[in-house]
Amino acid sequence: MTEVRVVTTEEERADALAVRHEVFVEEQGVDEDLEYDEHEDDADHFVAYDGGDPIGAARLREGEPGLGKVERVAVLRSRREEGVGRDLMVAVEKRARDRGLSALKLHSQTHAAEFYRELDYERRGEEFDEAGIPHVEMRKSLS
Repeated sequence: MTEVRVVTTEEERADALAVRHEVFVEEQGVDEDLEYDEHEDDADHFVAYDGGDPIGAARLREGEPGLGKVERVAVLRSRREEGVGRDLMVAVEKRARDRGLSALKLHSQTHAAEFYRELDYERRGEEFDEAGIPHVEMRKSLS
């Protein structure tokens, strides 16, 4: 059973960063200098656990007034297609509503855009490159 937590301890934060490192740096080849940035300390971090093992992560920050930015959504390869990503996004959206945000945006890797579309995110604009990977911007109203 998956449990998603908003990070409140250094151990939980380390777990979230470890998942991100495995998915983005090791699996996808993203440079560590790009993966960890100046927004780490001003974002809400999330970690998904299965029986105490970290299996997913995400973060949320307020990019501009009222607009949240969902970033670094990652699920370990061995745990994909089990609903962990959906569980993470439900927790992120709940936190965003609790913070009074009216909408969310994210930069989806193009191969994951259908996942977000199924969660009612709408694609905005053309495909672009981010960290050497094709992405599209997507948004969702929370009202």
